[in-house]
Amino acid sequence: MTPELATRLAALGIDVQTLAARGLREYAEPAALVDADRNADGRVFELIAPAAVAWQQLRAAAAADGVTLFLVSAYRSIQRQHEIVAAKLARGQLIDDILRVSAAPGYSEHHTGRAIDIGTPGSPLLEQEFDGTPAYAWLCAHAGQYGFRLSYPPGNADGYLYEPWHWCWHAD
Repeated sequence: MTPELATRLAALGIDVQTLAARGLREYAEPAALVDADRNADGRVFELIAPAAVAWQQLRAAAAADGVTLFLVSAYRSIQRQHEIVAAKLARGQLIDDILRVSAAPGYSEHHTGRAIDIGTPGSPLLEQEFDGTPAYAWLCAHAGQYGFRLSYPPGNADGYLYEPWHWCWHAD
């Protein structure tokens, strides 16, 4: 762990031993990212190049089957993750509660440029109700063909709440 990351974690009141006890691992940021997608508001989502290609293929295949998928989140820097956790602390949330739904800076799959949060029309964003959509059913049946895996199923070993919208590209 870099001294900078250790300082960030300490500033947020995050105990590194707690992260280690959960078996969480540190993730490095990638050397290069590409534009993977853009939403209707013009927001650009970045991924590493092969994950971006896989996402575009997955989205096109879903569309061919009548399923609309869009990105809610993709690459996220360690700095941005720090800001997210700090904002939740400022709203009065407890760090243990935050770390059940948000990764500590340096520990988010989003830092790798391989993780995506997916939405579909008519479903609330980043909510467990996503698992009742045809989009989720389609992803469960087909995402693996494009190298994507559901990262945080119910009862996952990482100790995060169930996130049916969060998928990570693992193909090489």
